Amino acid sequence: MKYCFLILLCSFVSCTNARKESEVKKSKVIVIQPLGNFKADQAKNVLVQIKEINPDVVLRSAISFPENSYYKPRNRYRADSIIRFLSNTIGKDSVIVGLSNRDISTTKNGIEDWGVMGLGYRPGKSCVVSDFRMESKNRNQQFYKVVLHELGHTEGLPHCKTKTCLMRDAEGGNHLDEEKDFCQNCKSFLLKKGWNLI
Repeated sequence: MKYCFLILLCSFVSCTNARKESEVKKSKVIVIQPLGNFKADQAKNVLVQIKEINPDVVLRSAISFPENSYYKPRNRYRADSIIRFLSNTIGKDSVIVGLSNRDISTTKNGIEDWGVMGLGYRPGKSCVVSDFRMESKNRNQQFYKVVLHELGHTEGLPHCKTKTCLMRDAEGGNHLDEEKDFCQNCKSFLLKKGWNLI
């Protein structure tokens, strides 16, 4: 009888540990795709930073913007067309982030061509980020924050109401210097997705 109880207890503990391990998923491979004339050293900088949260990162060579993404009336590129194109260039266990220094836009709030710093499917496997609208003095830091923001969307995170959270909605402005890190709720969500966050 004693042995039966011990066997049952060990089975229960074993199942509980297996369930906890399965709750934390392995993170996806992150593919970095520079677009147009995006600088190689800036792309490498993003690679180094992303490796801190996910060691499975691949940096591709730069490619041209998809032809159908150019919006001639405003001399910029449609972010929605870019992410649709990029999503078809990777496998199911990957997520891709396009890097741009050209202005990008999407349709938002009834405005057909709304300029954005980034756009990502939520959830999904592609996003794009542009440094065109970022301040020159903090450009690299701001750029990386938007990369994390859009990758957060690909994991399924919505915008966050916490003003210091990286998932805050820009709402047509640039509040990036006020954003410090993911809030506790967003961080917990990403940890379960396999992100390596301190």
